Amino acid sequence: MSGIVVIGGGQAGASLAQKLRGLDYDGPITIVGDEPVPPYERPPLSKGYLLGDQAKERLFLRPEAIYADKQIELRLGEPVTRVDTNARFVEIGNERLDFDQLAFTTGSTPVRLPKAIGGDLDGVFTVRTLADIDAMEPRFQKGASVLVVGGGYIGLEAAAVAAKLGLTVTLVEMAERILGRVAAPETADAIRAVHMAHGVTILEGTGLARLTGDTRVSRAVLTDGRALEVDFVIVGIGIRPETTLAEASGVACDNGIVVDACGKTSAPGVWAAGDCTSFPYQGGMLRLESVQNAIDQAETVAANMLGEGKTYAPYPWFWSDQYDLKLQIAGLNTGYDRVVRRGAGDAVSHWYFQGTRFLAVDAINAARDYMVGKRLLEMGKPVSPEQVTDMETNLKDLLR
Repeated sequence: MSGIVVIGGGQAGASLAQKLRGLDYDGPITIVGDEPVPPYERPPLSKGYLLGDQAKERLFLRPEAIYADKQIELRLGEPVTRVDTNARFVEIGNERLDFDQLAFTTGSTPVRLPKAIGGDLDGVFTVRTLADIDAMEPRFQKGASVLVVGGGYIGLEAAAVAAKLGLTVTLVEMAERILGRVAAPETADAIRAVHMAHGVTILEGTGLARLTGDTRVSRAVLTDGRALEVDFVIVGIGIRPETTLAEASGVACDNGIVVDACGKTSAPGVWAAGDCTSFPYQGGMLRLESVQNAIDQAETVAANMLGEGKTYAPYPWFWSDQYDLKLQIAGLNTGYDRVVRRGAGDAVSHWYFQGTRFLAVDAINAARDYMVGKRLLEMGKPVSPEQVTDMETNLKDLLR
């Protein structure tokens, strides 16, 4: 009995395997992960774990013994080297593992700085895996100087931790402003102000020209000509879907592993879920990088592997913790043409509209606004910019 093989030991892979057992699938399940640790949460890596507020054991999604109890075999630290979707087997080193069905939950990999500009020097780090954080953590010494490359959420979260621990922090963003791809200027302005209040130097419209040092990075030259002495560098310039194995096996890929609304790939009996996938959404194709997408899509795929025929409808939500600021996001703001604000001071929310259609909300220290916005999106209920901005409006009334 060959059973189901899941390639990728992250949130999606663990969720898929657990859901299969929850749906009473009693065949063999094997999760193959290239990291030597059980599946764990990634979001806390650049937040609580890096800050030292969260122990490593609390990162793990479940105790390793749970997988044994559920008869889910974990093959950890053993990357798959080949997938044959026709003969229906994967290779792990010299071992061959047969499957009836296969799921790619390979996630994504960070974009790295080119070697030509010093990206391979010691002291240059990315923020993606537990090993990444463990490697950089000893560098977080009070008074050290760190350069953060990239003004997205990962870079900003790392900058916040460094500033809280007493490091001298400079963040460079090549685009005109931080969070340019993912948030409105109003949200970016609020987050920038908090960082500047904590002593972080943010240089927008400024890129990294090169890093220098003998074997270890010691200096950064920026595109505006200035040079900075640095003790280490954190790179947060984006991630790419991990499609190497899928592509090599002939599975169709285009900005991710292409799947249909049920999670099927172009190869019979082969599925995919999580960050690595590109799936149908509102007449186009979408790739989502979020915990909720990884869980929900993986659980849908698990059901479909057992013949349920469910279509996947994402309800995106995200969050970011920086200092005492908690940013919660519901929905996707793609295509917005108007942003309105609710609230004032430290607790505000920015609501995105396309015409009169409500798309998304960014809530800063405004948990109620976030929860109502999230529910409105899930229920498909209309709401107008005027209702949102009227502080006499009880937001919960909008849900009735």
